[in-house]
Amino acid sequence: MLDHFESVASPCGSGLAVQRSFDDLGTALVDTEFCVFDLETTGGSPESSRITEIGAVKVRGGEVLGEFATLINPGVPIPPAITYLTGITNAMVYPAPTIDAVLPSFVEFIGNAVFVAHNASFDTRFLAANLARYGYQPARNPIVCTVRLARRLVREEVPNLQLATLARALRARTAPC
Repeated sequence: MLDHFESVASPCGSGLAVQRSFDDLGTALVDTEFCVFDLETTGGSPESSRITEIGAVKVRGGEVLGEFATLINPGVPIPPAITYLTGITNAMVYPAPTIDAVLPSFVEFIGNAVFVAHNASFDTRFLAANLARYGYQPARNPIVCTVRLARRLVREEVPNLQLATLARALRARTAPC
């Protein structure tokens, strides 16, 4: 799997660093911290859409080091199609903190961990836009995109690259929502 890392790192256009190999980290894989994360948003554009939820788990050597989960009040209405897709309603996010209140603790949580996300370019573009919007330095974390990884490793063995399909095919002990 390590040989494939160069082809699964997100492009530089995401505003985040590209890691060419785990050897570049100077840390054994078992000692590498990974931050597996997912964002839900009000739409597809980081410029005009807003984050409604952050979920993340930090792991090292198969051990969970911490979890981060919060709804976020986007300050704009959530379109019905997005509510249908995510299950997140305007009523759910109304009492939630805003992204500027959440970013300090999320930035601290992710630290220097390797980002892992399914369709990482989507999540990292939103993260980069919000970091810039609120005056943070760009994240320079290495990135692993599980869609790109699956495309390289199991594409011929699965009907599609949706997270639920991959979880079933790989017999994951948990299933995505």
